[in-house]
Parts: sequence; structure tokens; C-alpha cells
Amino acid sequence: MAERLTSSMENYLETIRNLEKDKGVVRVKNIARELKVKMSSVSGALETLAKERLISHEKYGYIELTNRGERLAEAICSRHQTFFKFLTEVLGVDPKTADEDACKMEHTVSPQVLEKLVELVGSFSQRKQDS
Repeated sequence: MAERLTSSMENYLETIRNLEKDKGVVRVKNIARELKVKMSSVSGALETLAKERLISHEKYGYIELTNRGERLAEAICSRHQTFFKFLTEVLGVDPKTADEDACKMEHTVSPQVLEKLVELVGSFSQRKQDS
């Protein structure tokens, strides 16, 4: 696998995972609509993801995450959720803004910072429940 996927490729994986969960099947047009990009852009991204063995995709067919792609997509979604919770629960940011900013932040965080953020959000949530 590549050293690190670009934030754009991570967004494609996250979108494919979310569409699989929501709709059961994923097509190029679903991804294009969700990401607000052209279908030709999606096709190019899918080619890259397929070369990395993160998805399986037959031309004009459904797109599926491989086991490896699923694990990576879950990790990306987990980072997103951590930032979303931090922004909404700890900082009190409105959910729409928090979701947009979490999407930007999830691609740049180091594992060390993410680990500390998970601890912080967890302890904050626990304190709120104990109150």
C-alpha cells in the first residue's frame, strides 16, 4: 500500500464505506453525487484505490471495499467521529460546522495526537455522565 493516501483518496474510502452502510451497494454516480464531483473524477479515484487493493470494482458495476479497504475506511471514520465529538461535546460547535471541520482535521492528525484526543473526549464524556 502507498505510504499514505491523500486526503482526497481517504474521502473516497470514507464515502464508499458510508454508502455501503446506508444503501447496501455503491455506484460511481452515488459517489459523485455525495462528493459533488464529476463521474470522471470518481472513475480516476477508483482506479487508484483499486491499484492499492482497497476496493474491487468492475467497469459499470458496483464498488466494494476489500477487507483492507474496510479496515482503513473504519479507521478514517473513527478519526472523523473523534473530532466531531470533540468539536460538539467539548467545544460546543454546532453539528454542521463540526462535521465539515472534522472532515478537514481527520486527514492531518498524528497517531499520538489522536490517541490523546480520544482520551480527552472519553474523560469529558464520562464527567458529563457522572454529573
